[in-house]
Amino acid sequence: MGSLLSTEIRAQLVEQQKCLEQQTEMRVQLLQDLQDFFRKKAEIETEYSRNLEKLAERFMAKTRSTKDHQQYKRDQNLLSPVNCWYLLLNQVRRESKDHATLSDIYLNNVIMRFMQISEDSTRMFKKSKFLGKRLLSDVLKNINELYSVMKTYHMYHAESISAESKLKEAEKQEEKQIGRAGDPVFHIRLEERHQRRSSVKKIEKMKEKRQAKYSENKLKSIKARNEYLLTLEATNASVFKYYIHDLSDLIDICKFSAKPMNLRARALWNTLTSFFI
Repeated sequence: MGSLLSTEIRAQLVEQQKCLEQQTEMRVQLLQDLQDFFRKKAEIETEYSRNLEKLAERFMAKTRSTKDHQQYKRDQNLLSPVNCWYLLLNQVRRESKDHATLSDIYLNNVIMRFMQISEDSTRMFKKSKFLGKRLLSDVLKNINELYSVMKTYHMYHAESISAESKLKEAEKQEEKQIGRAGDPVFHIRLEERHQRRSSVKKIEKMKEKRQAKYSENKLKSIKARNEYLLTLEATNASVFKYYIHDLSDLIDICKFSAKPMNLRARALWNTLTSFFI
């Protein structure tokens, strides 16, 4: 019974750990995908920045030697087609720098942050798994102890029943001998009288021994039963605590560890989206 119960609870733990592990693997895989996404996005931003810089530099070089460039230097504060042209090129160069900066943020901030979140998630799962095994070990220890105490109680209880049965048998034999002793003795031979007396004494001694044995076994049975009931109550409390409180706390460790991670990722994304506002 105890072995089967321990095996069943252990199997349940394995299933629970698999569920938590699958959730963690999904979270870690998602974070890995996000890292790959922003790494690729950083490459695109870098390439886009270079192309914008090349575009601006190409037309800047083309116009530096023209009369329009000299006019731009003289009339920078005036609105003119030439000034608008230079403003556009400068804007492109600023965009190039912005995209280069964004690429750097992706590589050195966003990806590193997601790596940290992934490591935190894995670490919290390992902690939850370690705590779960330790808590379950305590539960299984209590169950095995209960099983041992229960076997002891059943053994003493069986011995008590057996001793009681033997005692009743001795009492019947005693009653039978007492009944025979009440028969008229004037026609009983002297030798037979001695045999009856000897038999009665033997039965009385046997009854006394069986009474003592029964009392001893009964006391052991009562003590074992009390210990069994106390251990049963403690084991039930341990199992209840594990499934109602401890297991829930272990799941919450993974949930709560993921919640601040999600908040940090959202805050990071809000920062990035505000970069171009």
